[in-house]
Amino acid sequence: MALDRTGDDQADGGSADGRPDRYRAPALDKGLDILELLAEIDTGISQAEIAKTLGRSANEIYRMLDTLVRRGYVRRSDEDRYDLTLKLFDLSHRHRPVNRLVSLAMPVMRAFARDAGQACHLVLAERDALVVVAQVDGPDYWNLSVRLGARVGLIDTGSGHVILAWSTPEEQRTLIAARGADPDAVLTPAFRSHLAELRARGYEDIASAQVACVRNLSVPVLGPTGRALAALTCPYTERLDRGDAPDTTATLALLATAAARLSQRDHGTA
Repeated sequence: MALDRTGDDQADGGSADGRPDRYRAPALDKGLDILELLAEIDTGISQAEIAKTLGRSANEIYRMLDTLVRRGYVRRSDEDRYDLTLKLFDLSHRHRPVNRLVSLAMPVMRAFARDAGQACHLVLAERDALVVVAQVDGPDYWNLSVRLGARVGLIDTGSGHVILAWSTPEEQRTLIAARGADPDAVLTPAFRSHLAELRARGYEDIASAQVACVRNLSVPVLGPTGRALAALTCPYTERLDRGDAPDTTATLALLATAAARLSQRDHGTA
């Protein structure tokens, strides 16, 4: 796995993102490259492997690793292999706007899961990812859930479609480009039409592109300006052992009610 190193190797005229080099912070770039690399690896990795993957010298990587270990973001094993600690996870949960939304969402999501008999999760759009920030299992033995902290697709998930549908055209292009895709190639007339229809009806209901026999039911949690702050999604699975289990229509109604409650609370009207 190799990360794009073009940003540090630009000519004096500017960097890969078009900003003058005088605004760059190479040491910070190196530290962030290490954190992003370790986030993609399940087991520890050696200093030499990190240096090779990032195209850096061993000395550069050693200094960065030493600082990250000292600050508690990275740990070094007895075998001199490195992996992430939970410090970044802890910091992410101190972010107050996210904390507030999650704290408001959890009781509403639990009520939905209880009434619908289904799992649900809340997805926020970050600069280059859609992240599951809250998740509740269904109350029964059988349900399909998405892991807390998981990154989900923008183009191939109900959550992604909802985020796009309630974004401005400029925001849509930015979200798509940040994920390395060509906005013109993604935003075809057919896809634009689908997003417009989705917004008009108020929800997404599509077959999962990841798991067979699962439907993505997704609705927006709206802010004061009508923009989607988040997507509330139920990975709906049909229950064959319960004749009284809510069907997709009933589950969508419960999901829409939950999202409306969250939208009102976020606006301070409830």
